[in-house]
Amino acid sequence: LTEAEEAMSRPLSAICQAAFDGILVHMLNTVGGGAHKETWQPMRRQMCVALNSRKTHRTLAILSRSYADSDAIFLQEVSGAMVAQLREHPKLSRNFSLHVAPNDGKRDQISVLLLSRSRFDPASATSLNPAFDALLAGLGGDVPVAPGDVLVLSATDALTKQTYVLASFHGDTDGLATVPVVKAMAQLLAKQPAGTRHVFGMDANTYAVGSAKQQGVSEFAAEYRQLGLTSCWGDAPDPTNITTFNARTYLQPQLNKAVAYKDLASPGTGDKNPKDFLLFPKGSFGVESTTKDNTGQKAYVERQPFPTLTFPSDHGVLSSVLKLLPPPSPLASELRTARRSLRAAE
Repeated sequence: LTEAEEAMSRPLSAICQAAFDGILVHMLNTVGGGAHKETWQPMRRQMCVALNSRKTHRTLAILSRSYADSDAIFLQEVSGAMVAQLREHPKLSRNFSLHVAPNDGKRDQISVLLLSRSRFDPASATSLNPAFDALLAGLGGDVPVAPGDVLVLSATDALTKQTYVLASFHGDTDGLATVPVVKAMAQLLAKQPAGTRHVFGMDANTYAVGSAKQQGVSEFAAEYRQLGLTSCWGDAPDPTNITTFNARTYLQPQLNKAVAYKDLASPGTGDKNPKDFLLFPKGSFGVESTTKDNTGQKAYVERQPFPTLTFPSDHGVLSSVLKLLPPPSPLASELRTARRSLRAAE
């Protein structure tokens, strides 16, 4: 773009947006002989309040009502305004210490960790982002990770003195950064003291069916298994176990991406994908339970598009109870190695 074209781009965009809005107003005031004239504006205002102006308020209400007893909460795509409100929230700031990914202050998509003050010593939290960044850069290639996408820190259990490495990550839209980030995280783990436990919460942006342009969930699982990791969904997550279910409407830009209500459940329409994970080294935790939530009430309604007027996110909440497993004894490790050798010989 030339400087002149750059200068005119914002006012031109404003004019185009005004024209689009004008078309919507005219269409909805006249369609059906004006039958929707008295209802669509109140409905639009209700949606704007629920999904925009009061989105942060509703998100914090869900966290404080349904998830305040968690030991760790992994958040992604958090706005600067929400970070500020987390610091000031009476219940959440009392229950949790707040940790924010290093960012340039230009993007409202920040990864965050909330750590229970009763479980983790806030003074023990130490950033591992510099070490992680160096390992990711060492992998080479153009990995689409932006400032604020990754938060990595170590923290100590206040009671048991167990050290944890905890990470929160937001993948790019096509999930192409997810595998390189997990590989760098596995390298970081290998450099930690023996006995360190790791939990990695992520919006992996993986897809039920992968392609050269989008990261498939089955291919992602094969990668993390090779690194000695597993997930809250096990070694082989079900591609149909989705954590997103949304689609554009005909009242949004890019009408070519709009999906009719009757077509919502059809394959290939909208965003219905298994995108959210907790990863950890295999054998370090037992998964006692994993649940999804797209209501804010610790319940998940299958085939229900979201966000809704009561649930403001386009990703469901993923909640797992993990049981810390004892480390394997040296003898057990030797026996497993011997068994593998015997099987290989057969």
